[in-house]
Amino acid sequence: MKAFLILEDGHVFTGTAIGADKEVISEIVFNTSMTGYLEVLTDPSYAGQAVVMTYPLIGNYGICYEDMESRKPWPDGYIVRELSRIPSNFRSEDTIQHFLEQNDIPGIAGIDTRALTKILREKGTMNGMITRNENYDLDEAIRRMKQYTPTGVVMKTTCKEKSILPGEGYKVALMDLGAKRNIAKSLNDRGCEVTIYPADTKAEEIIAANPDGIMLSNGPGDPKECTEIIQEIKKLYETDIPIFAICLGHQLMALANGCDTHKMKYGHRGGNHPVKDLKTGRVYISSQNHGYVVDTDGLDPEIAVPAFVNVNDGTNEGLAYTGKNIFTVQFHPEACPGPQDSAYLFDRFIQMMEEK
Repeated sequence: MKAFLILEDGHVFTGTAIGADKEVISEIVFNTSMTGYLEVLTDPSYAGQAVVMTYPLIGNYGICYEDMESRKPWPDGYIVRELSRIPSNFRSEDTIQHFLEQNDIPGIAGIDTRALTKILREKGTMNGMITRNENYDLDEAIRRMKQYTPTGVVMKTTCKEKSILPGEGYKVALMDLGAKRNIAKSLNDRGCEVTIYPADTKAEEIIAANPDGIMLSNGPGDPKECTEIIQEIKKLYETDIPIFAICLGHQLMALANGCDTHKMKYGHRGGNHPVKDLKTGRVYISSQNHGYVVDTDGLDPEIAVPAFVNVNDGTNEGLAYTGKNIFTVQFHPEACPGPQDSAYLFDRFIQMMEEK
């Protein structure tokens, strides 16, 4: 069956329908990862977006449910050059086609994803529509697309109640802003007892639990929308508890301390982004998934100083907070399937808790 991807600038791509029989309007973003499509699909940071995979063949090793980064997939739509119908892997439990259908995610295959990605790079991230309706009204579709904005996605993806991963080591409070499972696992593997809190938890509850450290997770959407969460993070900042924040958590900590953020032209999404540690000069290959970035132009050095920078475009990739046991990064040190270059940051967090 035919399917159409319509962009809000009027471009139309015609391909084959995959996944659920459903029309969707969403923000169209691209990911450059060559593997890890299941981890991409189950990353809550993609809530409110439809994902274009730039690698041409997707689904060749099937679906292994153990590798999911959250309880379900989150993108509104899925866009690929070719979808593998016959997976080949000893761990495979399902096909990606069935996985998309079961989780009510529509998609399109057989389009020129290279051309699509070039449009998104040149013109910037834009909204689009995936539809099977051959009699679509282009003007009406564009009008509807221009009105779309993803909202409320953090509360949509966060856990509904507190839970604990037992451990014999330090007690870490993880604020789930749309967290990937591997953040809690990375701490738990290092012996930590991890208590996972919903995103709307009050700071007083977390502080009263007397954790050895606080972790702020990744998550979806515009960080400036999270006004109430920012207020709670400011209270956490004012304690002496060591804090480590990733991605959205990094942005919210910056906003809580008077910094600004802005939307990037097309963001960073993939497993091959070089970041430089400004303290050591060493460059790491990182996994990233973000469309917003912290502005450092007006950064007060008495509040924080840049700790990491993106080698490709010079954007901020991390902050070290002056006089505080707080450091934050824009990239994903818990990356799964990889790269694992920056996993040492969890050890740095453990060391901060030891010293405290």
